[in-house]
Amino acid sequence: MWLVRYPFKFFVGLLLTLLLLGGILLTACQSSSSASAQGASAENQRAIQNKGSDTIVNLALAWAEAYRNVNPTVAIAVTGGGTGTGITALINGTADIANASRKMTKDEIAQAQKNGFTPVEFTVAIDALAVIVNPANPVSKLTIPQLADIFTGRITNWQAVGGNDAPIFWKKSCAKIRRPIKIFLLHRPY
Repeated sequence: MWLVRYPFKFFVGLLLTLLLLGGILLTACQSSSSASAQGASAENQRAIQNKGSDTIVNLALAWAEAYRNVNPTVAIAVTGGGTGTGITALINGTADIANASRKMTKDEIAQAQKNGFTPVEFTVAIDALAVIVNPANPVSKLTIPQLADIFTGRITNWQAVGGNDAPIFWKKSCAKIRRPIKIFLLHRPY
């Protein structure tokens, strides 16, 4: 998802370019002066700030580069930091575009409205999840509810899902993805 905050003329150019590149934007527009980026001098030009979800950062970088090829007078600075960071930056005005791997909460939308704009969400990508079990484990199939129970800690032993009598553990390097996976599994209809 993307949220954006900058003059309408920029929004239309970016939206059309990104739609041609196969993206659908998550945007929030706010009224401002009609000064065009193309007419702005280099001294007055400000980079569009894009912050947020690390799962979207590489895609956002590719889109920023592609847009730069279409309109070299507009710079787009892309940084990660997480969905919450991006949404907070958008709400407080330090980002023009927020990458988000979830919908905004009602409270976040209310904060944005309090600051003078209403965000409108567009999906730009869909996350996918692949779960791989060690071949020595006889588990051959897991349902989404079983996965949700594993990732939330309700199931802690492989035997509960047809596997060996062994604890389910996380590699240290995988621990940071546990929360996004839980969110993914718990907010999907199944």
